[in-house]
Amino acid sequence: MSKVSSLLLKIIKSIRRRFYTFMVKRKAVEVGENLRVNYKSNVTKNTSLGSNVNFNGMRMSGSARIVIGNNFHSGFGCNIMSSYHNYDFGESIPYDNTMISEEIIIEDNVWFGINVIIVPGIVIGEGSIIQAGSVVVSDIPPLAIAGGHPAKVFKYRDKVHYNRLKVEKKFY
Repeated sequence: MSKVSSLLLKIIKSIRRRFYTFMVKRKAVEVGENLRVNYKSNVTKNTSLGSNVNFNGMRMSGSARIVIGNNFHSGFGCNIMSSYHNYDFGESIPYDNTMISEEIIIEDNVWFGINVIIVPGIVIGEGSIIQAGSVVVSDIPPLAIAGGHPAKVFKYRDKVHYNRLKVEKKFY
């Protein structure tokens, strides 16, 4: 690749990133410092984002509040849904025209791999990692590493090491 082509590619990526970041800032109710949106991402009007949030293709839907803490990173193709169809006590089957909405909280320093799905009413604890392709259907405790469908905790981060990095403010 020539130097001109390489420079042009960098310029296009920069313009794309600024546009996607602008669109997320415009819609979210609250946005901290250093938001970085590398690929098309959608948030809801009830989304609050902390500082140093990085999206690589995030899609949010639903009417409940979605809160994402500081230093969040996501892979491609992640989905967060804060509402679902009423299927239990609805007026028709398989579901009716009403929606049930539940708040989602993602605490600080959380990382999602690619294609993670979060369903309504979930809390993901500080420092957690969600493995690629996982579907999170229950709360994830702090410092947990979880994966699968449904996502299950299979390991925990080293608490002493994590807290040392946190105190030293070594965030990516």
